[in-house]
Amino acid sequence: MIMSRLSCLRRWQWIGLLGSSLFMAVPAMADDLDVLGQFIEQRQAADESGSVSSFINHHPDSNLESQAQIAGPLLSSQSALIMNNQTGEILYQKNINQVRSIASISKLMSAMVVLDAKQNMNDQITITPAEIDRLKNSSSRLSIGTVLSRRELLHIGLMSSENRAIHALARTYPGGMPAFVNAMNRKAADLGMTNARFYEPTGLDPRNQATARDLALLVRGASQYPLIRRYTTEDSGVVYTSNGKVEKYRNSNALVREGSWPIALQKTGYIREAGKSMVVLTTIQNQPVTIVLLNSSSSLNRVNDARTLRSWALQQQAL
Repeated sequence: MIMSRLSCLRRWQWIGLLGSSLFMAVPAMADDLDVLGQFIEQRQAADESGSVSSFINHHPDSNLESQAQIAGPLLSSQSALIMNNQTGEILYQKNINQVRSIASISKLMSAMVVLDAKQNMNDQITITPAEIDRLKNSSSRLSIGTVLSRRELLHIGLMSSENRAIHALARTYPGGMPAFVNAMNRKAADLGMTNARFYEPTGLDPRNQATARDLALLVRGASQYPLIRRYTTEDSGVVYTSNGKVEKYRNSNALVREGSWPIALQKTGYIREAGKSMVVLTTIQNQPVTIVLLNSSSSLNRVNDARTLRSWALQQQAL
């Protein structure tokens, strides 16, 4: 009885603390505070009452573990979504309508535009000075003068997010770069991505933007292309460059490299304005599910957020 009263007192002390300092940083080890703070942050838009006291009043007999299940997982990513890729049902959401820079996730749209054009995938394309990134000054292992097939460029562009490869594909599109970008925006409209805007093919331009909801539709559209599914989930590839090097590319996604998830399609992204982002098409209880994570603080947090969301979804299915 004494312990029960103490537990109740501690709970309402935490509520008082949250009520007076909602915008203060929560201690990393204060798991119970994190649960309630997560409810405020992620569920306020969905729950009109939006208060911690309302949350507990509606679940007076639940312990903190069950409250965590209702409130949802604590994530580093600023926007997040889980969607059933077959039915379109949204299973989890956090700031899914906030427009954000999407970085190299843009390359999924570029890949669809390339494949829709039905150009010869065996055509040889030369990497030229036009492919040099003068916006972010990012590096590339594709030396100027390297000649690769359209297929090889698409492979390393999707698997390893090679910017010069995707830029070269857009440059050699019928009508050139302006026509390619126009096709990206038309495709976005066709997919129902109402808040998406594209200014170039690689994602280096922070004006390439969309919402998490938009990106769930992007993944659904891209999943209809077998070559995109294959290239985004292969572990590695080798190309020969003009400077005489043999360059081995690895998949940019640690989840693919680990090989423990059933991943059907994925893409990572990063520029400073976008943070660490990721989209993943996986399966949960034999259902195709899209996970979208935008603007996480680090690569490790991005991967951990994905693991957390998948585990949370599996637990929900078991309830």
